[in-house]
Amino acid sequence: MNLFNSGYILSNKRFGWIDYDRGISIILVTYRHCYEGMENSGMKMHDYPILEYLNYFLFGFRMPLFFIASGIFVGGSLRKRGLGAYSKNRVQTILYPLLVWGIIQISLQILFSAHTNSSMSIRNYLDLLIDPRSTGQFWYLNALFCVGILYSFLKVKAKMQLWHQILLGLALYFFGAYLRTTPIYIGFAMDICKFYFFFALGDAVSGYIMSEKAAKTFTSWKFVVPMLVAFFSIQYIFTDINLSKGSDYFVENNMPLFFLLVAIVGCTVSMIVSFSLKRYQAAPFLRVVGYNSVHIYCMQIIAMSVTRLFLTKILHVENIPAIFGISLLCGVMIPMIFYNICLRFNMWWLFTLKKPEEEINYLSSMKTSNA
Repeated sequence: MNLFNSGYILSNKRFGWIDYDRGISIILVTYRHCYEGMENSGMKMHDYPILEYLNYFLFGFRMPLFFIASGIFVGGSLRKRGLGAYSKNRVQTILYPLLVWGIIQISLQILFSAHTNSSMSIRNYLDLLIDPRSTGQFWYLNALFCVGILYSFLKVKAKMQLWHQILLGLALYFFGAYLRTTPIYIGFAMDICKFYFFFALGDAVSGYIMSEKAAKTFTSWKFVVPMLVAFFSIQYIFTDINLSKGSDYFVENNMPLFFLLVAIVGCTVSMIVSFSLKRYQAAPFLRVVGYNSVHIYCMQIIAMSVTRLFLTKILHVENIPAIFGISLLCGVMIPMIFYNICLRFNMWWLFTLKKPEEEINYLSSMKTSNA
């Protein structure tokens, strides 16, 4: 049995580099969540400086990358579907899994509070919508939903021009940066401020990034080499500052202009890697991972927590790098396997309100051909 439905994903006529890009992003996100989970559970992660350094080094561009990738498709989706259908799709594929998996995760954290490193209560169910940062990783789906809806509404109903959207995004970004230096906290709107610009940037570059010219540019050594030099130089400075301050949020909160540069250069290099992998058809499984990025995001904390508890409490494993590596692997693999089991047993509704007809039909055809 194909545990990942990779045949369907790799034969799908999608923009393959986007799946590679999301694959890179979700692995970087899973790395951080795995590191934080182990650190919060009392493990001495600082005893392993390479793991700590990579956690800081990879921090700056992971989440902006997701918003740029989503913004790339907003214009085409609105032209093809209209605002109503676009908004409905966001509810079905982003807001719905946020609520389902948010409720599942918070319930498990309350039920097994003696064995987890988080303190959740009934109030946190409401926080999924108003203060998602307090619920763990679900802030991202909340922000992605809100930013997409607000951006598309202003684009269609308010007829806001693209350059106005860019300016609005920059204004919100620096306003949010200012708020992070004050006691003022505005819940879910903080992340709208932080990421609106990156979504608008995705829309702004969509025409070029979808063209054949972009594929040639992003795999040309004349572009790749200077970008790699810039990337490693900027990331070195970014990491050094944050490490010296003992906080991976220091640059983001106190040097917003520099963080913007870190994010944009990091996202560009991620796209270079993605275009190159697509060009040479390399590491196809990374594309499968990217296709499943939302499924992984929803379920990774549960998968890694269970794995970590099993390793430490049942098997009594004490080797921190081994625990980290196995937990990270399971945080990516288990959600993908579980999602494809759900498809086979007609439980797709755990991840989306929009029935994935093509995937189900593909699985059915494979089952028939193998019979």
